[in-house]
Amino acid sequence: MMGLFNCYVREYSFVKQQQTAIKMYKLVGEERFLLWAVCSIQLQVLCGNGGEKLLVLAEGLLKKHVASHSLHEPEALIVYVSILEQQAKYGDALEILSGKLGSLLMIEVDKLRIQGRLLARSGDYAAGASIYQKILELCPDDWECFLHYLGCLLEDDSCWSSDVDSGPIFTQQFVNCKVAHLAEEVFDFRITNALSFLEKLKADANSKFIRCPYLASLEIERRKHLYGKENHDEIMGALMQYFHKFGHLACFTSDVEMFLQVLTPDKKMDFLEKLIESINTKTTELTKVLGQSTTIFKMRELIGDVYKLPVFELEHSAIKMVETYCETLPLSKDLDPQESMHGEELLSMVCNVLVQLFCCTRHLGYLMEAIMVLEFGLTIRQYVWQYKILLVHLYSHLGVISLACEWYKSLDVKNIMLETMTHHILPQLAISPLWVDLSNLLKDYLRFMDDHFRESADLSFLAYRHRNYSKVIEFVQFKERLQRSNHYLLAKVEKSILQLKQKADNIEEEEGVLEDLNHGIHCVELTNEIGSKTLTFNEDLHSRPWWTPTPEKNYLLGPFEGISYCPKENLIKEREVNIRRVVERKSLLPRLVYLSIQSTPSIKKSVGVNGSASETKISKEFKFLLERYVEMLGSSFRDAIELVKGVSSGLKSAEGFGSDIIDWMNFAVFLNAWNLNSHELSQPDGGGLWQALDALLEKHILEKTRSIGSLVCSPSDSFSSLVQLITEPLAWHLLVIQSHVRFCLPSGKKKKKGGLAEQSTPLLSNAARDSIHSLCGMVEEVANWIREQISRPEDEIVDATLSSFRRNEHDEGPGKVFQILERLLSQIDKDELGDRICQALKSWNPVDVSRKIAIGNSMVLSEFLCICESKMKSLRALKQQIAQA
Repeated sequence: MMGLFNCYVREYSFVKQQQTAIKMYKLVGEERFLLWAVCSIQLQVLCGNGGEKLLVLAEGLLKKHVASHSLHEPEALIVYVSILEQQAKYGDALEILSGKLGSLLMIEVDKLRIQGRLLARSGDYAAGASIYQKILELCPDDWECFLHYLGCLLEDDSCWSSDVDSGPIFTQQFVNCKVAHLAEEVFDFRITNALSFLEKLKADANSKFIRCPYLASLEIERRKHLYGKENHDEIMGALMQYFHKFGHLACFTSDVEMFLQVLTPDKKMDFLEKLIESINTKTTELTKVLGQSTTIFKMRELIGDVYKLPVFELEHSAIKMVETYCETLPLSKDLDPQESMHGEELLSMVCNVLVQLFCCTRHLGYLMEAIMVLEFGLTIRQYVWQYKILLVHLYSHLGVISLACEWYKSLDVKNIMLETMTHHILPQLAISPLWVDLSNLLKDYLRFMDDHFRESADLSFLAYRHRNYSKVIEFVQFKERLQRSNHYLLAKVEKSILQLKQKADNIEEEEGVLEDLNHGIHCVELTNEIGSKTLTFNEDLHSRPWWTPTPEKNYLLGPFEGISYCPKENLIKEREVNIRRVVERKSLLPRLVYLSIQSTPSIKKSVGVNGSASETKISKEFKFLLERYVEMLGSSFRDAIELVKGVSSGLKSAEGFGSDIIDWMNFAVFLNAWNLNSHELSQPDGGGLWQALDALLEKHILEKTRSIGSLVCSPSDSFSSLVQLITEPLAWHLLVIQSHVRFCLPSGKKKKKGGLAEQSTPLLSNAARDSIHSLCGMVEEVANWIREQISRPEDEIVDATLSSFRRNEHDEGPGKVFQILERLLSQIDKDELGDRICQALKSWNPVDVSRKIAIGNSMVLSEFLCICESKMKSLRALKQQIAQA
């Protein structure tokens, strides 16, 4: 029966788990089997379709067992309390904790935490505050406990409100709170008591490592401000006290970020000036001075002061930071290579300022200089993940996606980090020609997810066997969160689309891929599932650079909005609205591709002008999916048709497509294929949509090709758009043409006198022939441009890269930061810097970095050329087939 229970655990069949566990409990009466049954009931309520009435059953089972056998394990008590807490029976739960069973919890603080939570949720805030005060006396650095203590004092239940399971996992917590409901004298009295208690904590703790009491002072001042008190000076005083105590720590900025939000811009600048004045440069603690100086640079970045400066002051700020880094290198000479160096955050901030300079001037040299700074930092210490992530995004923006991939791989992302970190590279790879790298990335990620879903049941059963019942719930809930991940759904769809792209030049191979995908039906079903699910967002967006706060937003592409600090919560809310629509739209592509290929065979099966039942069914489904597709683009079906026709004829601007140009071009391809089946939009002279589609593709592909120029000196979005135009709409159109050519060959005709096939074939052959000729010209011009780029001498690209930021000392523009690094290289002192740093400095060469960029650029172009040549081969084969027919 235990084996049977294990099978049901693997199938997540919670009801049958419960039934089997109850049978085992009735057979032997062991406590563990009762707890297995109770956990199964909890899972039905939390993760299944079970109603909360089941909790009454679980409570009854436990109560009966306690009366006859008591409980003997701490986990059993925790499960009992959680069952009561889920029913809001806080008094009963407190009574159990206070009784004999409470002695099962051996660690006093754990027991107090449960009691405090139950008291607070029951509304007994005074008793809850007393409990949390005891915990703080035992654990003075427990920040979460302090927030709960303050919540009880101010009768604020926001700390204990139910968390939204689908919410992002990296958002700032405890920003919102309730304070206005208390009378002013009550509020003042309780705040005074809290401050007195904090002063006692500070005196008793007396440790330079305990931060909570000082942060707590800030939180109290923030609550006073939210209540309506004009206490900006008190907030500033608490901030300064915290700076004097912990300003040298790397965590200072993230600690105080929430509290700065309540200050006015002028007060923020006053605070910054006070920080600068407070640094004691005469102290012998050089590492502390460096830490405080670094904190001031970070505070300027956070407040946004740096990003309001004119260009020459921005340059001065970057120079000051890199000079500080170089001057303090000797402090790190005795550190292990894997230890963080003193001041290494400075180079990340230098990079941010150089990117800001690029945004202000649009001078590409600043981005190249930022790359040099980061590559320099990684030469000295290769383990700085922050530098690597910045390089991933900079190289991606410059179109050197191969180098972005290399740096991403060096991060050694694995296990659950594949879920939280893949967003740094997947969106860029998905629109690049590096299909092998994209395939490997998707395979690794999906393999991890599938392995986890398979192994999660084993972990759950292991937790059952070891009587760790709270872990059972945790494992199942975590598995469900991952299954509803927007990233997981998107990866599954991207894998299907990639397979279609890879085989799009051969219709027989494409049909094999579509057969494996169940003709795209599986992906359509996925969109239906999405509609009924609450998606989860697990990406660590805080690790992203300021200029690309989410995968969908990149300020470097312009227009620059002039901000360095973005409230991530606002962006997350905006993203959650759009991501579902993107996943749903992409999920329709495989089925639309399949229906596009089927558009000609349906004509072949027609028995009259009105068409057969099969044709009508395909046409109806095709139109329904197209309507859904454009609905997700924010348009009606009729308006979408008019827009496509208008843009192709030049009567309307392509700006009507907005940023979704690839999706609109895909729609135009599928619209043409649908019309071949339905004939609803046919013009009297025939072939109208074919011509419009060819004109649309030619206009956008040739415009992109001619506007890019040199790839190294152009923004990557133009190149990425060109890659997408070739590998998506053009590829799908080529499949439609292949399908029609296959039908229009004499050997494929069924000559039925007066039949539709005989009448339509000449017209369709002419339309296909014109399209083939048009596509050949487009792809040939793109291929010639790629060959021209690849044939450029490597040294020419290296010189162009270096000259973009190398300047004479008094010249304006990029290069001033780089000159400081070159000066450091010319003044290497082994005794001062140590052997390891000296060897690293001697090994660094900017020419090598430039050559690496040239090689990476050539690699990306070569992959794109292979794609274009494959399409040319397919088009030539079609030409030959038509010529021989």
